[in-house]
This record gives sequence, structure tokens and C-alpha cells, in this order.
Amino acid sequence: MTKELIRRWLNGWTAARSLPEAEPVEPAGDGLRSNCDQPGREVEVFALRADEQPESLVRLAAAVAAARRTTWLTVPTLRPSTVEAVVAAAGLELVHRSEWFMTIDLTEHPQHQPAAPYKREVRTEGPVTVVSLHGPSGDVAARGAIAVLGVDAIADRIETDPAHRRRGLGRALMSALADAAVAQGARTGLLIASEEGQRLYSSLGWHHEADVVIARGPVAP
Repeated sequence: MTKELIRRWLNGWTAARSLPEAEPVEPAGDGLRSNCDQPGREVEVFALRADEQPESLVRLAAAVAAARRTTWLTVPTLRPSTVEAVVAAAGLELVHRSEWFMTIDLTEHPQHQPAAPYKREVRTEGPVTVVSLHGPSGDVAARGAIAVLGVDAIADRIETDPAHRRRGLGRALMSALADAAVAQGARTGLLIASEEGQRLYSSLGWHHEADVVIARGPVAP
């Protein structure tokens, strides 16, 4: 797991969410900071070298603990237990402990079409393509986005409405996003998978590159 791969994912993630470009956290190289401006998630800091230089994670965790605004700390790692111990020692609250950083060669992504009566809608604006699958009444049954930056495509906010689950819509949605990205010149797919999405992505050939530990601070007394 390299910091360059994390940077590539982050560049696409901010593009997919129309966020400003992430800024370096001092000391330069420890991490990147993104202003998310969401309630309970105003700022997010992404660790770049937590495994390579553990002391950099200690610095980041201390900075998040001392922040004035609610700040998340996202840490891709091959040593999740070690990361959890560091963030706990800094007094941060663990948010997610089982997310995965995943990649795929998009040219080998499986093809799946939505079953009738679902219809697919694809909209592209700038680097971001949004795919929606609509049910028979026109309601959005599933939706996701993918941001293409050069040969990278970063999938984000992949969601299926609970009323439409177990109908293969997740597979059809990911297939449509991959098709759109390849058509724009992308070759490598990147995403961070929630616990619920890991089985779907694994079944489609996405590879687990690292765990992702997410904590937040400062914690109110």
C-alpha cells in the first residue's frame, strides 16, 4: 500500500464529491486534509504513510485530537490493530474498523445488465459520471458515481435502496460505472468499500489492498 495510490484515490474522491483539492498536513508527507463541511465530519485527514513511518500516524492522531472542528482520520493500513491502538491512545473515537481499500483492472470488469423492468440512466459532467437504475415507477433503485482522472477511476457512493436489494442491481450498477470509465480512458478502478459492499466488490474481481481504519476527534468530555 503506497502513499501514491492513496493520493490517486483521494484526488478522485474529492472530484466525485465536488470538494476542494486536499491540502498537505505538516510535516509534509504525513497526510492530506480535505474540507468536507458535513455535520459531524467537517474535516477529514488521510494518512499517507502510517505503516511506513508509524510516528507520522502518532502526529496525525494528536493533531486530530486537538482540532477545533470535528475531524475524521482515515488510515489505509496493513496493520489495523496497530492503528487502532494508536488512535485509541490519542483519545480518538473509532468510527469504522472494517472498511477496505480495493482496486481492479477495469478492462476485466464483469458485465451485467439490469434485469427488467429496471432501466439505466447515465449522466456525465466533467470527470464525474453518475449512473442511476430506475424502477418501474421511475424511482431511483440504485445509484453510484465514478470520477475519471487519467487512467484512474474512483467509484463513490454506491447505494441500492433497501426495497430493491437482492435483485442484482449492485452488479449492474458497478458494470455500468466500469463501462463508462473505460470509455473515457480509465484502466484502474479504486474505491473504499464499506463492510456491506465488500462481498459484492470481491465477487466482481476487486482486490483487497489494505484495511481502512477511520476514527474521529476531538471527543467531547
